[in-house]
Amino acid sequence: QVQLVESGGGLVQTGDSLRLSCAASGRADMKFAAGWFRQAPGMAREFVGAISWSGHDTYYANSVKGRFTVSRDNTKKTVYLQMNSLQPEDTAVYYCAATIIYNSHNYYYTEHYEYDYWGQGTQVTVSS
Repeated sequence: QVQLVESGGGLVQTGDSLRLSCAASGRADMKFAAGWFRQAPGMAREFVGAISWSGHDTYYANSVKGRFTVSRDNTKKTVYLQMNSLQPEDTAVYYCAATIIYNSHNYYYTEHYEYDYWGQGTQVTVSS
């Protein structure tokens, strides 16, 4: 079992930055690939970015590429989403997701069904 807890959301203005954190807990030896998704009111959950266990491989949705960065600190079992140049259309609940891996240290996953564990979400609101 893996538990994920997101933090760092809030209300910001257009052009501001925020950093979300996702702290994972579970077996001490667990390895996991991670991703960030978001869901705006009335919209489907959408992929934002993903990172491999090694941290060397990342992938982003076109809508956030160049503005958002996913990183991780495996010593802390924490994954981050740095969001810069925030726009009103970035307003959503942001979710962290994880899937346990065994040998795929450099794989990342972009589909929600590829993830087994989800955090509770954190609200990000960008005012214009």
